[in-house]
Amino acid sequence: MGEVIAVTAPKYEILSSSRYYLEITLAGSKDEIDGYFMDCQGFKRSQEVISVCEVMPQKWGSKDAKVGRVVRTKLPGNNKSENIILKRGLNVSDTLWRWFKATEDGKWGAQRRDGDITLYDQKAAIKARFRFYNAWPVSYKISDLKASSSDFELEELELAVDDFVRVDPEKGTEISS
Repeated sequence: MGEVIAVTAPKYEILSSSRYYLEITLAGSKDEIDGYFMDCQGFKRSQEVISVCEVMPQKWGSKDAKVGRVVRTKLPGNNKSENIILKRGLNVSDTLWRWFKATEDGKWGAQRRDGDITLYDQKAAIKARFRFYNAWPVSYKISDLKASSSDFELEELELAVDDFVRVDPEKGTEISS
């Protein structure tokens, strides 16, 4: 008879970049879903570094030194979230274009939207969620056209975001220290 081996679930799993869903709801949209995106880039949050240079009273070098010791200290500065770039196959929907155009026409304050990007494990269970706040379109472009090409036409939208944070995938609350 064979031996029974207990298999335990892994404590962690590296998530695939291809298993995601980006959710953003646009005002005045006639589409059931505002966009399936093939490529999402720029999800980056960083903290600026402030470098402070001080002259301390202690002497350094030789005993006869008459100047103080220079000490450099790095301090945390402001948080910064990068722009997000979304790419998808161009289709008949003009929702993204209308959003960009409303912003371009000076109505950007009313066009700001929050959104989530959700990452799934291999069993299609939600494992990570990130939220961006007050996104508005900065640029819109379509890919180059070529008569000899058989590639899909791409639509690209760059979004400025005020903030980009990780949230609890089940509760939807921001994860903090």
